[in-house]
Amino acid sequence: MIRNVVAVVGDRAAAFELGVVCQVFGLDRSDDGLPVHDFAVCAPRPGVVPTTSGFAIQVEHGLDRLAAADLVAVPAWPQLDAPVPEPLLAALREAAGRGAQVLSICTGAFLPAAAGLLDGRRAATHWQFAGLLARSFPRVRVDRDILYVADGPVLSSAGAAAGIDACLHLVRREYGAATANALARRLVVPAHRSGGQAQFVEAPMPAPRAPYELAELIDWMQEHLAEPLTVRTLAARAAMSPRTFARRFKAATGTTPHRWLLDQRLQLAEELLETTDLAVEAVAARAGFGGADTLRHHFAARRGVAPATHRRAFRRDLRPR
Repeated sequence: MIRNVVAVVGDRAAAFELGVVCQVFGLDRSDDGLPVHDFAVCAPRPGVVPTTSGFAIQVEHGLDRLAAADLVAVPAWPQLDAPVPEPLLAALREAAGRGAQVLSICTGAFLPAAAGLLDGRRAATHWQFAGLLARSFPRVRVDRDILYVADGPVLSSAGAAAGIDACLHLVRREYGAATANALARRLVVPAHRSGGQAQFVEAPMPAPRAPYELAELIDWMQEHLAEPLTVRTLAARAAMSPRTFARRFKAATGTTPHRWLLDQRLQLAEELLETTDLAVEAVAARAGFGGADTLRHHFAARRGVAPATHRRAFRRDLRPR
């Protein structure tokens, strides 16, 4: 369980990306029943650190603070034109070696890459810097399109808002869907976006005069997850051909109808497993998987555990003590 979190900054700090980590892991929301973390910001040279937004922050901790961290977060790293201090790279390697997780946001991926933690592994970064990351570290398998990806000890994410998605993914994985959803409500953001979703889409919302109302259809889909929703059925509801519907759906959401439905159904199944006493067969029916075997298959493939195992892990009191 992630209890101790450290965010690392250099000679300059990326204000927004650091703020994302602070919002998710650095605030006491125990009144809402959310987990509380021992949180700190550290730097190779503690003291006054300027930010990319024109103000400065006071950093009190040095790299020795990483020794106790369960999670080391590296926000966007503005100093790409300068070598990363070797003591910082050594501290990252030591943290990962003893089992700590490493989270990078945007250009923060350059640090675990420089430390060798991403050799032979998939990594995400902001699409503008994906080429530079690939050229600088040829052994890293840079994926230019995804929002975030976990491979080995590193969870790397694309720019800005994708860092929120990656943080919520961590919270969901560590504390369960109910906790992640509650935190997302506090942050006023979507509870879950799949890491495989595209970094940018052609049209985040349908044009006002579009011949169909995709946003309204998506709302309807969420309310009817238990039904057998095929592309043909959805296309008919949108009054277009299946091929046109599939193309426009991906342009607007960054993913396919099948992938979107699977993500939504898995999320609903997680919530039902954590918050109800429904049998796995009933959870499968309500979430639109038809039967328990299908739910088990997809749950194991995407979450790495069986539904019953997930329920045992997260049907416990997570209120901080």
